[in-house]
Amino acid sequence: MNAAIALNAVDDMPLRFPVLSVDGLAGTSFKPEHFAAILAESVWSGFFEVHAENYMGAGGPPHRALEVMRRDYPISLHGVCMSIGGPQPLDKVHLARFRHLVERYEPALVSEHLAWSTHETRFHNDLLPLPYTRATLARVCDHIDEIQEAIRRPLLLENPSSYIVFRQSTMSETDFIRAVSRRTGCGLLLDINNVFVSATNHGFAARDYLGDFPLSAVGEIHLAGHAEQADDEGAPLLIDSHDGPVADEVWKLYETVIAHCGPIPTLIEWDGRIPDWPRLRAEAAATQAILDRHQRDACHAVA
Repeated sequence: MNAAIALNAVDDMPLRFPVLSVDGLAGTSFKPEHFAAILAESVWSGFFEVHAENYMGAGGPPHRALEVMRRDYPISLHGVCMSIGGPQPLDKVHLARFRHLVERYEPALVSEHLAWSTHETRFHNDLLPLPYTRATLARVCDHIDEIQEAIRRPLLLENPSSYIVFRQSTMSETDFIRAVSRRTGCGLLLDINNVFVSATNHGFAARDYLGDFPLSAVGEIHLAGHAEQADDEGAPLLIDSHDGPVADEVWKLYETVIAHCGPIPTLIEWDGRIPDWPRLRAEAAATQAILDRHQRDACHAVA
């Protein structure tokens, strides 16, 4: 689906919430345990991301909290169960619920993963990798076209963290992602922690990957923490755990990307061993400082 057509369709819909921009902003994952602290906040000016699947019920406390948040802050809606790379057709019921959430909360950003998680009637609670082949490319593009047609707006597709590679792959991950974006008109969500995790696990240079990534299509960035382990042979193995602060190496890669692309909306993901709100807010504040500095530098360069 053409992205411009999708945006025009959204423009025709009556809005329930204020139009709040995420341009140049840092954000965090919204956790219900932080709700009271956020309401008491007087200086926070970022955005929040929620996992779509946590809000697919009809009502109740989760929706009441999210409605309050959406009145004051931009929201990024992040899907984790669409199984875009799976061999089966998309789950029509799940897609309808996803579409309803987009219509209900009018998020500033909508995203999903380049991964699969379903097989026949079984759901795997994981984001599984896929081979980068012509057949997979066609299937992923068909699924993204279907999603964008349903939600009437462009989707951002997130690059995966990976722990295995497929012998069947006939193109690189960056070439595959570039082809998906060109064919479907979707944007990209660049998860820099995922890049670092995959680079460490597979022995390639994260900077080389970023140098070949279609950065012009990136509409959002994710930063997160990872866990350090070792494989059976004692080699380093990183797990995309989202349970700690952003690593120094990931911050350095982020600085490089922002210096090249400008202040792209950036989210701190922290989903396990969740800290209190001031700790999470501080991580977002560090992100905002980087965004602001590069924004100032760009303005000075123009002047």
